[in-house]
Amino acid sequence: MFEPCPWPLSIVLVEPQKPGNIGMVCRAMANFGVDDLRLVNPCTYLHPEARKFAVAGNHLLGSARCYEDLAAALADSHLSIAATRRAGRLRGELVPSHQLTDLFRDLPRQARVALVFGREDHGLTSEELSLCSAGVRIHTSDEVGSLNLAQAVLALLYELHRRPWKTGSQKEEPLPASHGDMEPMLRQMEQLLDRVGFGNPACPGASFHRLRRLFYRARPDAEELGLLRSLWGQLWESVHDWPGRRRGG
Repeated sequence: MFEPCPWPLSIVLVEPQKPGNIGMVCRAMANFGVDDLRLVNPCTYLHPEARKFAVAGNHLLGSARCYEDLAAALADSHLSIAATRRAGRLRGELVPSHQLTDLFRDLPRQARVALVFGREDHGLTSEELSLCSAGVRIHTSDEVGSLNLAQAVLALLYELHRRPWKTGSQKEEPLPASHGDMEPMLRQMEQLLDRVGFGNPACPGASFHRLRRLFYRARPDAEELGLLRSLWGQLWESVHDWPGRRRGG
């Protein structure tokens, strides 16, 4: 029996390049009752080819919302999950797609969730991946590993809907901080850590990316976020006139 995902769910496509793929994504969304499509710098998506492939999801093309960057598209999300097959030091540990639902553990029912997908030719950048709460990999063959954009969307939507949700145990409150609230705190933290010379100068982003993932896993609420911002602010005042640690010396 089909049971919709109990959380408000968005599908975010970053710079999709082919109208037909966007149309097929709309069809996949309609198959699973998902109606919030967000497009970051898309191609011409209101195109006959997109409408042709959308079929029963045609209405989703007209209601799609466009954004200039991924951060804006995720601003009201509380959990964002990026689909990627490329691993690496800056990309963090990738969760196998069959464990996707583990990322929802103890997530309040009011929380908004976003599934994020990258470009058809090279996916998401490491910087874009770092904006998301977690990365998920759909395991495929080594010989032909990349999936079509709509296939990737369909695969993750299927993973979300293949088992009944135990919604009765989900907490009502408090909501974790949204991405729009988290990002200023994380930028404040990165500025402070850069000021004191924290991290490896040869790869300055590595530590920051890991700390970002740590805070997104922790899911601080608004009160806890305020505490962190006060902490970073006080520390910044303390080191403001300090010349800083000499790098390489």
